Parts: sequence; structure tokens; C-alpha cells
Amino acid sequence: MVVLKDIVVIFGLSTLVNYLFTKARIPTIIGYLLTGIIAGPHLLGIIRSPHEIEIMAEIGVVLLMFTIGLEFSLNHLLKIRKIVFLGGLLQMAFTVVLIMLIARGYQLNWTGALFIGFITALSSTALVLKILQDRSELSSNYGRTVLGILIFQDLILVPLLLFTPYLGGGEDADWSKVLPVFLKAALIIGLILLGNRWFMPRILRAIAMTKNQELFLMSILLICLSVALLTSELGLSLAFGAFLAGMMVSESEYSHNAFGHLIPFKDTFTSFFFVSIGILLDLQFIAGHPWLVLLTVLLVVGAKALIAGLTAFLLGHTFRGIIMVGIALSQVGEFSFVLARMGLDYNLLTDDYYQLFLATAVITMAVTPLNMMASRRMANQLLKLPLPRFLVNGLFPLPQVDIPLFADHTVFIGKDSRALSLAVMAKTLKLPYVSIVFDPADARQRQLRGEMVVYGDAANLPILEKASVALANIVVISVGNLITCMAILEQVRRLNTRAYILVRTRKVEDLEELYKLGADEVIPEEFETAIELFERIMGKLLYPLREIKATVAGIREDHYGIFREKAERQEFNLLSRYADLEITAFQAEEESFVVGRNLIEIQFRKSFGVTVVAIMRNGELMEHPDPEIMFKAGDLVYIMGRPEKIANTVDLFAKNIRDISEE
Repeated sequence: MVVLKDIVVIFGLSTLVNYLFTKARIPTIIGYLLTGIIAGPHLLGIIRSPHEIEIMAEIGVVLLMFTIGLEFSLNHLLKIRKIVFLGGLLQMAFTVVLIMLIARGYQLNWTGALFIGFITALSSTALVLKILQDRSELSSNYGRTVLGILIFQDLILVPLLLFTPYLGGGEDADWSKVLPVFLKAALIIGLILLGNRWFMPRILRAIAMTKNQELFLMSILLICLSVALLTSELGLSLAFGAFLAGMMVSESEYSHNAFGHLIPFKDTFTSFFFVSIGILLDLQFIAGHPWLVLLTVLLVVGAKALIAGLTAFLLGHTFRGIIMVGIALSQVGEFSFVLARMGLDYNLLTDDYYQLFLATAVITMAVTPLNMMASRRMANQLLKLPLPRFLVNGLFPLPQVDIPLFADHTVFIGKDSRALSLAVMAKTLKLPYVSIVFDPADARQRQLRGEMVVYGDAANLPILEKASVALANIVVISVGNLITCMAILEQVRRLNTRAYILVRTRKVEDLEELYKLGADEVIPEEFETAIELFERIMGKLLYPLREIKATVAGIREDHYGIFREKAERQEFNLLSRYADLEITAFQAEEESFVVGRNLIEIQFRKSFGVTVVAIMRNGELMEHPDPEIMFKAGDLVYIMGRPEKIANTVDLFAKNIRDISEE
């Protein structure tokens, strides 16, 4: 009953705090930390079972790392092996040395200072990766670097656990345990690679074929928890095991189904993790030593950001990436609490130093979401300074590709597979286009294939200018994260007031903000996926194509058509006055209804409620066509009207449809 009361208290406080934080647009992770501080033993003391809460917190971390593994296949991990081992080693070594020197200024002996250096060098895997996952930045260039360094830190945790007793001079120190642990780790990674290739796809397929969702969910949880438990028994962390388990499942065709099933569990249990961190914060210690705690927090955040940024620089990141990687890794990690407790037991830390470390660690974690939100803006401001070119462009800048001055072209801006697919389609149709790519490795590969690619952050005006955005006819923005999308959209609209801007977003709720910033059409991914499924349902039920298109157009209009009205542009055009009208082009196919007939015979306006505004024939555009002109096969006919009315005309241009009754 005590545990149940604690859970009710946590959910109650979390709901209230997160509601207020969501209204104020403050990351909800801070709300969970604040919940732990309020309900913890050092303030109200209404949580009576902190140990049980910690167990649920561990489950949350395991599920979080499993879902992150689902988003990262083995191929992705192999691509960042240089970051994992070289970047991770550089970040760890430099941070330990710098923090050790700072700790000496706190009157710690060399042994204690070295120990503080080790535990402070670790960053929060759970916190940082959750933020990156929420912002759809795990697969970004800087996101991969952060992930690689965090993986190395999880791997180095085992030697640190074995090294702590030796450093403290305890009887438990036994270096003979190190080699067996690494051999076991190599063995389990080998088994996981084999399972990933041979066993997991077959097992999941057999389970999925039963069409039993409960069985599927239980199987996924079994895989996640059993691999995490196995790695824990071998001396590695639960989180690392869960990450490996996620990668095993990621290669299967059922990974998306698994991800969807686990999201509610992951979010619920992860909240307990952040609450458990907040419980550790002793407000009385902070009240008694406010300036000492503040100074220590500033030194730790500054030192860790500096070293992580230096590591990113040595790995070839641009200045913006240096800032974002540095800030992302500037906090103290959750596994440091375990090591700090061991340090207290082995007399490496006194009670006062232990409390100072806990306060510093929790505060650095609490400010991380806000720091990461501000990192891009901070980088943009610093880029206005006269910085050296090697610092701005990185140690390994991409070769400069001459992008010709385009006009009336299409610009694809994106960091996901959708933007790449659009570029492939445009290339197939031989449409003039330029892609703005955020990932230097991806940009290099596409440049070598002869594509028109500009590397850089599209929120940066020089990058947009290089892609001739000011002269573009269409601009497509597909970046996932709403804040990044809004920043890019604002810059694009500032450069080009006439371009037609299409934006992909996740949720219908985002439409209003994006339309206000100047988008011409916003496609909410979740809603459009549902519409596509509904179209297929209607097709399976043998509804006529014309009725399907009209129904879908009406659904779109009902659900987000209200956001389509935008501020009047300086340039007058018909569609700015009638925002619910669209112009669509249809090609008249052989033996279609329109071929051999003219406008008088078809009566577009009377029968279908639309107007033919132009006909393209043999490359010649005929505006306001003569009513007696006969349509020919191959004509491109431009029709204006409401979306649902235009949908009614689809069948007129389809092949082999010659009998259309008037409505």
C-alpha cells in the first residue's frame, strides 16, 4: 500500500507540474525532477518508498534505451565506431584530467580528485537521449556523435566499477576480474550479432504470424529485459544491454510495431527515473552552501562543455556542432550516483563532498533541457563573431561544390529519408532542384553522385542563399522537430515571398503556428497516414475513385482547412482572395471522356463546379481556352475549384472511361 500511495503522489504531482510546464513551454523532464524534489525526503517527505521508486526508474531507463536501440540498427552503430572509441576515449581522458585539476582546488587529495574526475566525466545517457529522441535528432550528425560518446561511457563503466575499490585501497580490489568481464562482454556482443542476423527475424516473424498482440508485446518485453539482465549479470550496465536488445529487433520488419507498443510503458517508467533523481537533491545542503554549489555547477558545466566541444572539433564538426555536442554532454550522469556511493563507502569522499557532488549532478541534469533548447540559438549568435575559418567549417570541411544560380527550381530541406526520397523522385523527372542536407557524410556521398547538394543548417541565411532559395518556385521543409522547422520557415519566407512552401510536421496541432509563419501547405504526418489508410479501406470496399477523392478532400478541409487562410500577400492573385480554391493539373489520357469533346459539351462549371483556366499542348500554354477547342490526348488541363469539387473530375481524364453521367 505504501508503494501505491507513493505512485499516486508521483502521478498527481507530475500531472500538475507538467500541465503548468507544458503551458509555459518548459521541458517536462524538469517537471519530473521538480516532482522528486517536492515529494522527496528533503522537502515534504511524502514519498516513503524511495527504493521501490528506484526499481521502477531502472525499468524506465531499460525501456528508454531499448526504444533508442530500435531506432539505431547495427549498420548505424558500425558507422559511428570511430566516434564511439576515438571520440569517447578523448572526451573521457580530457575530462578526467581537467576535473581532477579543478577538484584539487577543493582541497581533495590526488586519489579523491582522480575519482571525482572519473565520475564527473560520465554524462546522462537517459536524459540526453530522451531529449534527442523527442526532438527527432538522434540520427542527426551531432546526435550520432553524442550517442557514440555515451555508448563509450556505458562501456567504460565496468572498468570504473572494478577500479574504485582499488583506488580506495579496499580489500575488494581484484584486477584479475577485468579480463574475464571483457571476454564475457565480447561473447555477449558476438551472440547478439548472430541473433540479429539469424534468429531474431525468424522468431519475431513466427510470433507475429499468430496475430496475437498480447503475445507479441510479451515477447518484445522478454527480449528487452532478458538481454538487459544478461549483460548486468556479466558486469555491464542494464541500459547498455537494453540498447543492444533494441538493435537486435531494429533489423526486423516488426520494429515499428514493437516501438508503438512500448511507447506508453517507456514514457511512464522513464518519468519515475527523473523523479528518483529529484529525490536525491538535499535542499538543506544547498541552502547552507549556495555559492559553493553555484560555483561548482558552473565549473562542471563549463569544463564538460569545453572538453566535449573540443572532442567534437577533433572529430571534424563545424562550430555549430561543437556548441551543440558540448552542451548536450555538459551534465553529470545517472551512473555517477552509483560510483559516488561506492566512493563514500571506500572513503574516497567525505559526507560533505558527497552531498556537494549530488547537488551538482542533479542541478546539471535539471538545466540540461533548457541548455539544449538554447544551444542552436547560442551557436548562431557566436557565429556572428569574427571566428577563424577552420573553427567555423571544422577540421575536415566538405569540398566546395559550385552550385549554379538556379531560378524557378525546387529546394528540398530535410534531415530524414523523406527529403532524400523527394530528391530521387525529382531527379527521375529531371526537375531542377537543390537539396539542403544537415549531415556532412550524407552530403558528401550525394555530391559524389553528382547531385546538387548544399551542406549546412538551413536556419542559416548563407546556406539558404547558396541554394538560391530567394529565386525558388517551391520549397519543401521536412525536418521533424517543430522548433527547427519554424526557424527555417521564417528564414525562407523572409528571403522569398512568392515561393510555394510545403512543410511536413508531426501533429495537426502544429498547423496554426506554421501557417502563421508563412507556410502555404502543411502536411501533418500522423493525420495523413490515417487518411492514406482510409483511402485504401474505401478502395477495398470498391467505392468509386471519384467518391474516394471527394471524401478525402472533405476530411482534409474539415480537420485543418480552417488554418489555410494566411495574411494577404503584397502581390494580388485570385487564390489570395479565395483561400479555399486550388489549381490542379490533369493529363488527358487516350480514350478518356474529355478527348474529342470541348468545354461546351462537358460543362465543367455547371456539372462539376470547377473552371478550366488553361490548357498546355505541345509545350504551348493556352490561357482562358476557347470553349470550342477540342481536348486531345496528352493535353495538360489546369482546373480551379474547391478540393472536393476537383476530386469529382478525376474520372474525366482517366483512360478507358467514356461514359460519365452528369450530376
